[in-house]
Amino acid sequence: MQDLFLKILESIGEDPSREGLQKTPERAAKALQFLTSGANEDLTTIVNGALFESVSREMVIVKDIEIYSLCEHHMLPFFGRCHIGYIPDGKVLGVSKLARISDMFSRRLQIQEKLTHEIATAVFDIAKPLGVGVIVEASHLCMMMRGVQKQNSSMVSSSMLGSFLSSDRTRSEFLQLVSSRS
Repeated sequence: MQDLFLKILESIGEDPSREGLQKTPERAAKALQFLTSGANEDLTTIVNGALFESVSREMVIVKDIEIYSLCEHHMLPFFGRCHIGYIPDGKVLGVSKLARISDMFSRRLQIQEKLTHEIATAVFDIAKPLGVGVIVEASHLCMMMRGVQKQNSSMVSSSMLGSFLSSDRTRSEFLQLVSSRS
């Protein structure tokens, strides 16, 4: 991959031997490997058994999980916040695992809509809750730095499963709690 980054530098007219670029191919390769490492991670390993018995059947929400990903169309970053809510059905997921699941799926080449759905499906499959809701709010550099160049734009996507999909009341409670800034 380092050789490819070297060729990219040369193809855009840069001198890879100049001081600031001498180690760029190595650094860029390491960065890209990290930013796409989620494709090689396993959900079961990420969760690591952190499912705990619980009698709670009330909504659990973790808001403002920072996400960083790469658009599969331009390989440019998109970044923002992920909000995850679920209603337990006998088990709760360790709270940090929601952030780890978000990271695992964020570190892939993809579109935001797919990311949102993957996170929701993973939580639904692993915790077996009554329902799951995920909202991702992100800014896309492919839209901000190039193309239409709209710096203040953002995209919101959601995925609702189980009771979050079938119950207007549950979905409304989730949306209200996520939008409240406390």
